[in-house]
Amino acid sequence: MDHLVIHWVNTSKLIIETIGALLVCIGCILSIRIFLLGLFKSEINFSKVRLTLARYLMLALDFQLGADILGTAASPNWDTIGKLAAIAVIRTLLNHFLSKEIDKEEQNDSRKVLQ
Repeated sequence: MDHLVIHWVNTSKLIIETIGALLVCIGCILSIRIFLLGLFKSEINFSKVRLTLARYLMLALDFQLGADILGTAASPNWDTIGKLAAIAVIRTLLNHFLSKEIDKEEQNDSRKVLQ
């Protein structure tokens, strides 16, 4: 029974990691598309490009962290728990700063609209 649960968790972890990687790819593709469309119109909105990419990166980081938590739950030992803690801190800090950057850019964009 334990082997079945571990297999299920590892499979779930792989699927969740794949979703996270796909989100990064989608975010990059959409950001490049916005950039190129702006380039052809001669009015590139770098803020929009950055916000699009940042949103997808934040979501991908959440999925990757979830996958790491699942992996640690399947085979907990002090080494994996320590690695998870370090990864969780790094990803949480990245998410925090990306979130602050998104809020700042959105406030700047809303001020531009009001002017």
